[in-house]
Amino acid sequence: MKNESIEIVKVGIADLNIVKSPQRIRTSGLGSCVGLILFDRIYQIAGLAHVMLPDSTLANQSTINQAKYADTAVPLLIDKLLEAGAKMRSLQAKMAGGAQMFQFQTTSDMMRIGPRNVDAVKEVLQTYNIPLLKEDVGGNSGRTIEFDPITCELMIRTVNQGVKII
Repeated sequence: MKNESIEIVKVGIADLNIVKSPQRIRTSGLGSCVGLILFDRIYQIAGLAHVMLPDSTLANQSTINQAKYADTAVPLLIDKLLEAGAKMRSLQAKMAGGAQMFQFQTTSDMMRIGPRNVDAVKEVLQTYNIPLLKEDVGGNSGRTIEFDPITCELMIRTVNQGVKII
């Protein structure tokens, strides 16, 4: 009987990281945030960005946390994956999150952070010609996700809805 444990690298809010098999990568607390997985199936390398906001122009600071915004997190994650040996032409994506956690009286687009995060991540992926294979976005429940770079399966645990694999 094998008694080996698989290391799971955890990614916090407005953070990103990469793993190589057999490591796995996980983030919790996805509400309106988007958990973006970029992976190279051949080299079994994966990265996860826990994106909080769509656009870094929303920042009111001169130095920003690049992992926080879709427009800066995706390029940064790509750079880290390429440095680790992934090939640009092999990168593929999956994502989850982007919920609308609260209902507002206003119809202002500004308050639709989850859907705006989803749109922003998709836009950046198109810029880099990275195919988005699967997604589980929207709704109004929180999610935890975990990716295995060997199987390329993204496990999604949604509050009050159970677990699914995409």
